[in-house]
Amino acid sequence: MLFNTFLFIFVFAPVTLFGFFLISRLGNIYGALWLGLASLVFYTAWDARYLPLLLGSIAVNFMAGRGLALLSAPTARTTRTILLTMALGANLALLAYYKYANFFIDNLNRALDVPIPVLNVVLPLGISFFTFTQIAYLVDTYRDEVKERNFIHYLLFVTYFPHLIAGPILHHAEMMPQFRLAQVYRFNVDRFSAGVVMFAIGLFKKTILADGVAHYVGPIFDPAEHGATPLLFEAWGGALAYTFQLYFDFSGYCDMAIGLSWMIGIALPLNFNSPYKATSITDFWRRWHMTLSRFLRDYLYIALGGNRRGRALRYVNLLATMTIGGFWHGAGWTFLVWGGLHGAYLVVNQAWQAVHVRIGLRLPWGIGVVASWLLTFVAVVVGWVFFRADSLAGAGRMLAGMAGAHGCALPSGWLGCAAIDPVAFAMVPAVSVWIWCAVLAGIALGLPNTQEIMRHSLSGITRPATIGPAVLSIAFRRSAAWAIAIAALLAAGLVNLPQPTSFLYFNF
Repeated sequence: MLFNTFLFIFVFAPVTLFGFFLISRLGNIYGALWLGLASLVFYTAWDARYLPLLLGSIAVNFMAGRGLALLSAPTARTTRTILLTMALGANLALLAYYKYANFFIDNLNRALDVPIPVLNVVLPLGISFFTFTQIAYLVDTYRDEVKERNFIHYLLFVTYFPHLIAGPILHHAEMMPQFRLAQVYRFNVDRFSAGVVMFAIGLFKKTILADGVAHYVGPIFDPAEHGATPLLFEAWGGALAYTFQLYFDFSGYCDMAIGLSWMIGIALPLNFNSPYKATSITDFWRRWHMTLSRFLRDYLYIALGGNRRGRALRYVNLLATMTIGGFWHGAGWTFLVWGGLHGAYLVVNQAWQAVHVRIGLRLPWGIGVVASWLLTFVAVVVGWVFFRADSLAGAGRMLAGMAGAHGCALPSGWLGCAAIDPVAFAMVPAVSVWIWCAVLAGIALGLPNTQEIMRHSLSGITRPATIGPAVLSIAFRRSAAWAIAIAALLAAGLVNLPQPTSFLYFNF
């Protein structure tokens, strides 16, 4: 079930919210159970075949967590380590089978020229998110950092429908304590109205902005997969269109998820903080998919040794962490290259910081910031080409086009057409894609993000962290003017509901 459908907005969400606040009058545990069951219905509506898989994963991991908690005596350290290893192995095996089995079989067939049949495996929705969420829970239980062991709360923690399909990756320490708070189960008009505003902004981002520019992505990337050689402006137009499509699609989902949860009274962690404003690749990963960055840092990078074993191993750990993070996004060489590329970016960034401090290089403030931002943005766009392409060959043709290797000529007659009929000229796809990109760049770079707009409303239960300073003095307050503005955004967002499109991160 998609957030951007009539079924969700006019049936599932109202029934779930109304039922939650009504049933919670019987007791908080009944409200939590209602949300957990509603989340299972939400998942089942997409594909009922994998509900037993989800429930089995939850049951096995909960029992493993209970076992780790009971074996807390120092004498049971070896048994706990074995149990944790088995549980993590089971989670990773599940992920490997459903997400990566066909990738390895296909590459084995090509390398050895053997006819191993490809498995008829369909990727279960959200498997990466609910698997990573539970891996973190198990590791923290092993570290004796888990205090909450109520099964209904655990079920809700894993299946909570705002995050289940495309994140954010939740952490038990920030979620499960909220399920014990009495105020969560009581309707609050301020929280509810703020949640509606965030949902409306997210819906507008998805259905108008992301879906609007998406029409220009496929016609440039897809021919490149079949041997076409895009020219300079065409290749850059397609790459930038995808850059902003992904930005507003993922940002829109995060806003909608946080808004839905805030209507209930539960604060989800922020997952998106204006990443295209970053002035370094390290800054970018503090702003993009923030909960994934946190997971990779806490449960992979640090586990590999982090920066504790010298600079050389630190760089190796960065490369390994980001390459694995890239592979998490999808079973393909393009994702591996994308992750490895970002790992290399981070290594270069860390090395440059060390050299920069040592030699005492100082650029004029304005020049340094602009140059840093531009270099970071271009590096990210280059990475997104691999992220979007279906093959390394297709990505190579796009990058060659962006480098001007295929030429950079403009179609003849463009200047005359622009002078005679500028409206018709602006409707030409090769021109309108640049208009779209300019508008979306202005929004992404020049306006405050959603949490900055909502900075006065994201408080009460748990104030989400990492809310930056407001770029402009735009802040939501309950008023007639804001009601009209949000109604307009919501109405615009509802226009495209008859032709809903999946969120891009549903694929991961």
